[in-house]
Amino acid sequence: MNDDQLLRYSRHILLDDIGIEGQQRLLDSHVLVVGAGGLGSPVAMYLAASGVGRITLADPDTVDLTNLQRQIAHTTARVGQTKVRSAAKALHDINPEVHLTLLEKQLQADDLDQLLPDIDVVADCCDNFATRQAVNAACVKHRVPLVSGAALRMDGQIAVFDPRDLLSPCYACVFPPTPAPPETLCSTMGVLAPLVGVIGTMQAMETVKLLSGMGSRLVGKLLMLDGRDMAWREMHLAKHALCPVCALAH
Repeated sequence: MNDDQLLRYSRHILLDDIGIEGQQRLLDSHVLVVGAGGLGSPVAMYLAASGVGRITLADPDTVDLTNLQRQIAHTTARVGQTKVRSAAKALHDINPEVHLTLLEKQLQADDLDQLLPDIDVVADCCDNFATRQAVNAACVKHRVPLVSGAALRMDGQIAVFDPRDLLSPCYACVFPPTPAPPETLCSTMGVLAPLVGVIGTMQAMETVKLLSGMGSRLVGKLLMLDGRDMAWREMHLAKHALCPVCALAH
């Protein structure tokens, strides 16, 4: 690290759990953020601020006026731009040193197979079930930790699935790929603006912990937030012996 980096990341370096070694791991890391909307905005912005060296952003959508109620990486002036290009502007304003790869597409299995060998952690911030399942299957296949978040109406959840851990379940252990549930979208159900910030910020925190060497204590757990009452519930998750994705992975 140079002198400017030592100053920029000094508050991390002061932490015994990170220090210079942990901060260097962050600088050397590569994170895939799937989705640049309500969850992906705080995830990507905090990862950039934290000093993650490389971030790949994937999202097929453009910025719409209705996004601005909660998707804080975007601005009124950038309505009509692709979300990844709009988010890239926000990230470079925060930290011009971060190296960004922008994918203006919905990721398919082949895309993920090409990407994941070079990825240290995946943050799943998307809003459709098929993509979540494809991302999970790729993470299991390539043994890449997955930080998964979701938010709708006034309820949110976060979990970490780490296929490097023999005891860790995968996303499909908890949410089986078939039958696919009916899609629930915030465009029809609504979502409280700060809720996505709470869940996305927690996803960023778990990602930073994984990358810096602290590890995540959310592996094997699902945290659920009732935003109306600000009540958290914790559910312990077990690996499913007959899971179609991870049962034979090891």
